[in-house]
Amino acid sequence: MEGTGGGGPSAVSPVIQWKTDASRLFQYYLDKTTPHPVYRWVGTLVVAAIYVLRVYYVQGFYVVSYGLGIYLLNLLIGFLSPLVDPELETSNEALLPTKGSDEFKPFIRRLPEFKFWYSITKAFCVAFVLTFFSAFDVPVFWPILLCYWIVLFVLTMKRQIVHMIKYKYIPFSIGKQNMVVKNLLRVAVAPIGTEPWLINYGQHQLKWQQPKERGKGKAKQDEDDLWTSKEFLLSVID
Repeated sequence: MEGTGGGGPSAVSPVIQWKTDASRLFQYYLDKTTPHPVYRWVGTLVVAAIYVLRVYYVQGFYVVSYGLGIYLLNLLIGFLSPLVDPELETSNEALLPTKGSDEFKPFIRRLPEFKFWYSITKAFCVAFVLTFFSAFDVPVFWPILLCYWIVLFVLTMKRQIVHMIKYKYIPFSIGKQNMVVKNLLRVAVAPIGTEPWLINYGQHQLKWQQPKERGKGKAKQDEDDLWTSKEFLLSVID
C-alpha cells in the first residue's frame, strides 16, 4: 500500500514540472516582444486575416464572430478609458489637465497597450479554434448581427467621445513624452552650478542637480548619478 501511494506524487511531478517549464518559456518569449509593438500588431493582423479567411471559407460560425466583435469592442473601450474614471472620483483635485497651463499628468489607460494586444491576439486564436467544432456553428441570419454590432459600436464610441470632450483628455500623450525627454537631455548637458531641473511626470517628481563642487574621485560617481537619473526617468515614461 505504501509503495502504491508513494508512486502517485512521482508520477504527477513530471507533468507539473513540464507545465511550469512551458509556462516560463512562453512568458520569456512573450516578454521579449514587449519593446516591439509594430511586429506584435503585424502578427495580430495576420492572425485576424487567417480567422476571417476561415470564416469566409466555411460560411458559418457567425455567432462566434459576433461574440468576438463584442469582446474586441469591450477591449477597445478599456484601452481608450482612463484608469480612474473622473465621474467616479470624489477628490477635488483634477485627475486630468483641463488647460494648457496645468501640470502635465500622463494618460494612464485602464487597459495597457500590451494587455490590449495580448487579449486581442488570444481572442482571435480562441475563436479560430472554435471554428473547428460544429457545435458552435449556430444557424443565424448574419446581416442582423452585423447591423446590431455596428449600431452598438457607434453608440459606444459616441459615448466615449462625449466623455473625452467633457473631461478634456485625449488617450494619447506622445508629444508630452517627447517634451519630457528633451528636458532630460537638457539636464544631461547642464553646467555645474546651475539651478536644479525639476521634472514633473504625473505623480512622479524627478529632481537631479550636478554638484557645485567636484572633488577628486567624485567625477565617476557624478556620472553614475546622472545616468541613473536618466534611466529612471525613461523607465517612468515607458
